Parts: sequence; structure tokens; C-alpha cells
Amino acid sequence: MTQALVDTAEGAATALRSTDAVRDRAGRLLRRARAGESAWFTVCDDALDAAAGVVADLTRTRYPDLEIPFHSRWRHFEAGGVDRAAGLQTSPQAMIDLAVVSVLLDAGAGADWSYREDSTGQRFSRSEGLAVASWHAFADGVFSSDPGDPLRVDAAGLQALTADRLGAAFQVAADNPLVGLDGRVELLHRLSGALTAQVFGGRPGGLFDALTASAQAVHAHDILAVLLDTLSPIWLSGNEIDGHPLGDCWRHAAVVGDGLTDGWVPFHKLSQWLTYSLLEPFEWAGVEVAGVDALTGLPEYRNGGLLLDTGVLRLRAPEFADRTWQVGDELVVEWRALTVALLDELAPLVCTRLGAEMPLACVLEGGTWAAGRALAQQTRGGLPPLSIASDGTVF
Repeated sequence: MTQALVDTAEGAATALRSTDAVRDRAGRLLRRARAGESAWFTVCDDALDAAAGVVADLTRTRYPDLEIPFHSRWRHFEAGGVDRAAGLQTSPQAMIDLAVVSVLLDAGAGADWSYREDSTGQRFSRSEGLAVASWHAFADGVFSSDPGDPLRVDAAGLQALTADRLGAAFQVAADNPLVGLDGRVELLHRLSGALTAQVFGGRPGGLFDALTASAQAVHAHDILAVLLDTLSPIWLSGNEIDGHPLGDCWRHAAVVGDGLTDGWVPFHKLSQWLTYSLLEPFEWAGVEVAGVDALTGLPEYRNGGLLLDTGVLRLRAPEFADRTWQVGDELVVEWRALTVALLDELAPLVCTRLGAEMPLACVLEGGTWAAGRALAQQTRGGLPPLSIASDGTVF
């Protein structure tokens, strides 16, 4: 990306919509923290190997044969040992419809919410609960405008969605509150607007046809690029450069230079989580997906919590853990950036311990996310190590 291009608002926004930019900015902040220049964190490199051991041990427990699938939403649709979405595998468009709406609903649920599945009697919380709830909402036609075709998501169906209807589908009540319900509905309304305005024939599943019209192979970053280019206006963050929306991209004073991208640190967590979750629908439809390692690790509180709980990252002041932070606060931005950069270093250490080569997507699944959750459960009853106020659209 040339300096001339990043000095235009459109060029700067485009430059920040890439995993190269995510890794570059994350790497800068990691080097700075290692040099002792961070106001928020110290990095203990001696703890990396022990963290890799925690992840490798849990990976062998969860996947003894090391046949590890990608980290994706489809694992959550299988919660409780039920393969709920198996019948969709003949329709990549329906699978993508489901994955898109479910991932956009998959930000932190809060500690007090859960979902009881009538058909199995099982109760699920957090990511699994959101996945199971969104699956049943999808199967019940909550996101479709066509009563005769419930297994779809379309612009009109999303626009008609209300907080009351989504709340009822997710069993929200005074004693079962879901964090950020209104924000989730607004996000889906914005998705409706994007679908109506420009893309995919009015439904997310049209992405499959758009990317396979002239080829039987796709690159993972191409999927992400299409999502970022077409869906960037939907995010509620309001972050933009001269009217060009940036999405999950936040300010940090230590990131300097590079024209109009000066000070911005991109993550695109939900967009990358969505990309990870679309890899299998493409593959199940017979489309080869290349370049999976172009995607980064996901900067959310399970992976970030793993690094804090294993001592790879340490807070400069213990009292930082006693307050509630906003998503855009510099401590949170830096925590997420360090998580991205350190996951790239942790993954090969995990592979070495396992004696197996695998993409980052499988290390995450094996994996870092599960280890972060397990450590949080052991130490804080499942709560993350830092409290972050959420509108339900980032964490």
C-alpha cells in the first residue's frame, strides 16, 4: 500500500481492511511492550512455553487423534453432541445464511443468560447457547421473509426483526438477561440495509455464488475481503475516516505514521470469526479453500485471557483488573493487539509439542480458546480476567 493511497480516506480504510494491517499493528505494539514501553502490560516470554504446554495438553484431551477441525461456529452448532445443522450440507447458501447471522449474534452473552433446548432438555450458555438459540431461530424462520422457506436469511426478514421477537427466540427474560440485545438487533438491521443496497441478491448466502461463479477454489482472505468491503457499514462502532467506515478498528496513541491510518489498530474479530466459520460450507460444497493461515488469531477475551492467566501478559497495575473498561480504551486495544501477535508465536510452539503441523485455525480450536475458557472457569468461575462493557457487537 503506497503512502499516496493511504493519504486518501478510501485508501486508508482499504489499507486497514487486511490481515496484513492487523498483524503489522499488533506486531508494533508487541515489540513496544517487550521494550518496556507499554503503560498497560509487560510481556514474560519465559511463560510462552508453559502456555503452549497448557494448550497442547488440552488439545490432546479434546482431540486424541489430532484430527482437529477448524475453529468455527459449526463446533458450537454441535453443542451437547447434537449435529443440528447436518441437513443443511446440501445447500451452501443456507449454511452461509445461518453462519452469518449466528456469528453476528455471537458476542458476549453475559454470565446470567442461558438457553434451554426443548428437543433435548439441555441448557447451554455463552457461545454454545447463542449458537443453539440462533440455530433454532433460523430453523423457525425468524430471519426469513418467506413463511414457505424458513431456512434462509434475507434483507426483508432482518429488517422486520424486533428486539421482542429476537428476545423471545433467545428466551430473554428479567431473570435471563442477554447482554446487548438491542445492539444485536440494530446490527442485523444494518446487515439488512447492506444486503438491500448492494450485495448477494439480498441474502448472505449469495456470497457463495459470487465467489464461485468463475472458479472452484477460493482464498480465505478473499472471503474476508468481500465481507469487509461489503459489510463494513453495518458495525456500530462509528469508527471511520472521513465517512469511510472502519468497523472493528480502534485508536492507540503509540501507532504513528502511515498517513490517514495513523493511530488506528484494526482487528475485524467478528469478520474473521465469520470467515473461519465459512470455510467449511465452501469445502463441504466441493470448493477448495486456500490460504487459511492468512487469517489471524481472534482477539477476544478467551484467547486474551489465556495469555493473562498463564502469565505471558501481566498488567502493569493490579487495580486495572478492578474496573470496567470500554472497548475503545487503550488498555483493551493493546490487550487485543498483543493477543493477535502472541497467538502467532504460540501456535508453532503448540505444534512442536504435539508433533504435528496444523494451521492456526486448528490450534485455536484445539486449542487456545478452550484453554482460555478452562483457566477462566478454574480461577474466576468463567468470568474473563478484565471487565469490558459490551454492546453485544465486538466481544
